Amino acid sequence: MTKIAIITGGLSGMGLATARRLHAEGITVCIGARRGDDPAAVAALHAALGAPVMVAALDVRSTDSVNAFVASVVAAHGPVDILINTAGVYEESAVIDHPDAMWDATIDTNLTGTFKMIRAVMPAMKARGWGRIVNLASVAAHQGMANNAAYCASKAGLLGLGRCVSLEGAAYGVTCVSISPTWVETEMLKQFIDQEIADTGAERAVVRAKYEASNPQGALVQPAEIAGLIAFLVSDAGRAITMEDIQVNAGSLW
Repeated sequence: MTKIAIITGGLSGMGLATARRLHAEGITVCIGARRGDDPAAVAALHAALGAPVMVAALDVRSTDSVNAFVASVVAAHGPVDILINTAGVYEESAVIDHPDAMWDATIDTNLTGTFKMIRAVMPAMKARGWGRIVNLASVAAHQGMANNAAYCASKAGLLGLGRCVSLEGAAYGVTCVSISPTWVETEMLKQFIDQEIADTGAERAVVRAKYEASNPQGALVQPAEIAGLIAFLVSDAGRAITMEDIQVNAGSLW
């Protein structure tokens, strides 16, 4: 039977690439995003996929929003088989004088939001004896970065969360895996490049080359590469891969 997948934050970047890949493989894709009720964003998504899929507003920080979104997916398509948590935010600040609002927004979105999504879909997965959960972590879950306490803490927290989910789901055919990429050529990275160009006046090729040189392969990871890995992990072939964090680091330790 056709599998039902939820992708959070699926309007861009690795979430969009994953939506494209899973849709191509015949999986029913349902996307939840903060801009999920923006007609322009939805139209752009459908154009990118070449087909209409379910898209709705979702704020993973809100229990009510999470529960309402999952309920709408179940009502429209049936129980959720696959959950891909790619929704995330990134802001920088030193620990000293770190704003509470920035810390709360990062932890609530990247970590707590992932927890709330898992909590909402896992009971039905256990009841049916099959489920796949993939959390998008980061190399920052393993390596510290100055001025990134909130982001690093949120991504490291996903590893601990995933271990617990894996243990609770193992006897019921439910797996939980995290993926920790290095720099991926997403809209977020392009914004970083644009900001550095604006701040320094450096040429785009020079700034991009700096990011490329941050790993021994000398090339940025592409969203489609992450999507390909996710497609394998959520397949039947990924049954025995759980409680694992897969670093897609291109040889980089940051």
